[in-house]
Amino acid sequence: MSKLVVYLSAIVVACLVVAEPAFAGPGGKIASVLSETFWGKVIILCLLVFFSPFIVYAFCKEKLAEQRARKDLRFMAGYSELFEWLKVQERVKDCFYRVHAGWESEDLSSVSDWMTDWYWQNQQQVHLENWKKQGLVNVCKVTHLSKIKPLLFVHRNQSVEHEGSMVVVAITGETQDYLMVKETGKIVEGSKKFKDVETIWTLTLTNGVWKVSNIESCTMFIDYVNEAKHLPKIETTVVSDLRA
Repeated sequence: MSKLVVYLSAIVVACLVVAEPAFAGPGGKIASVLSETFWGKVIILCLLVFFSPFIVYAFCKEKLAEQRARKDLRFMAGYSELFEWLKVQERVKDCFYRVHAGWESEDLSSVSDWMTDWYWQNQQQVHLENWKKQGLVNVCKVTHLSKIKPLLFVHRNQSVEHEGSMVVVAITGETQDYLMVKETGKIVEGSKKFKDVETIWTLTLTNGVWKVSNIESCTMFIDYVNEAKHLPKIETTVVSDLRA
């Protein structure tokens, strides 16, 4: 199947079936309002019908990638509790809520322990400081998370065992996300409506702690799904024979 078709189907299944085609707050983009309009809903319905065979194909690829990630995490959990999925999942939740809190306060330094140094500084300067100079503020509230699923797990041993390992997860949460003029309250992007938004979060093991190193749009999920097939067998990445 052509790469173009795969990407088109990925965009449809990730952004029309699961959630809105953007990511809220952290990451720098405002959730789309396409599905809130009549014609937006018509367009989405037409796309779903047209791409239905490819949606099934993309969904199957995603499930296979998720199974591989869970399987590899279970294997590595035998060597370190850092890789136990329930603990990883709890860390993801904590990171998600704390980063959103820091984002809304417009000060990511307060949550720097939950993000890699480069990433929180990059987000602070590229988005928050830039919006502040323009007199804009991003209102981003999350009521709850409905789904967290692993898409990719990469085991590494950078300088020390397990260091630099990476887990990529898709997170779906009910979110209110909009950009407004601080002085007038006028909304320039997004809306006050709460809706399910899916985002792709990458956590990297840094000094023995999982930290957020990237946040992306749901449209990127196919890149990680495709990457799974290029990973070496998890058994070949282990440098120690000692199991936990």
